[in-house]
Amino acid sequence: MKTASFLTILASAIAILPAAASAQAAPTTVEPMVPAAGTVLDVTTEGRTTRVPDLATIRAGVVSQSPTAAAALTDNAQRMAKVLDALKRAGVAPRDVATSNVQLSPQYRYADNQPPVITGYQATNTVSIRFRDVAKSGMILDALVAQGANQIDGPNLTIDKPDAALDEARTDAIAQAKRRADLYAKAAGLRVSRIVSIAESGQDTGGPAQPMFMARAAMAKDSTQIAPGEKDVTVTLSVRFLLN
Repeated sequence: MKTASFLTILASAIAILPAAASAQAAPTTVEPMVPAAGTVLDVTTEGRTTRVPDLATIRAGVVSQSPTAAAALTDNAQRMAKVLDALKRAGVAPRDVATSNVQLSPQYRYADNQPPVITGYQATNTVSIRFRDVAKSGMILDALVAQGANQIDGPNLTIDKPDAALDEARTDAIAQAKRRADLYAKAAGLRVSRIVSIAESGQDTGGPAQPMFMARAAMAKDSTQIAPGEKDVTVTLSVRFLLN
């Protein structure tokens, strides 16, 4: 009998343990995104600030044509070496120059009812170049063309480190959202109680501009002028307010 009583007590204790553990591990209550009381107002705003671009990127290339593939590649390599030397003399750091494309392709002559005939070969070597001194962009472009670059695309002007500008735009977006929420609350005879949630739904650091300069011939008589202007940096926020 004593053994039976002991087993009965042990079974009861084991049955109680899961319930106690469950009570201790009860999840913390999380407030829903839509409050139970009050009026919810969703506001989407775009914060904005401006910056002068401080990074210019161009693509400069050399295109060579010769009757044979070897001759086309040799001529192209010699001309590209002059272009790279010009960049070095202009003070462009090696880390800011990267080969972006090397291509060799046959050139054809087409005639009616006849198979195409190879007339020669075209070699192309293109490098991507970053200028951290935008004011020198025009001078460097002229130097590249003078040294044999006959295919230039750019410059694309961007902001090198946009984090500080993005933070300014975020601050502006929050300020706009608060002003708009106060306006709606006042018009509805309510007041803003608090912000329920904030979500960033997009940002724009200005992005590369459309190419401002293109050259495929000899250097122009006048020096190329590059006007950096200003770029808008924007952040879009969705802010949810609780009105009472």
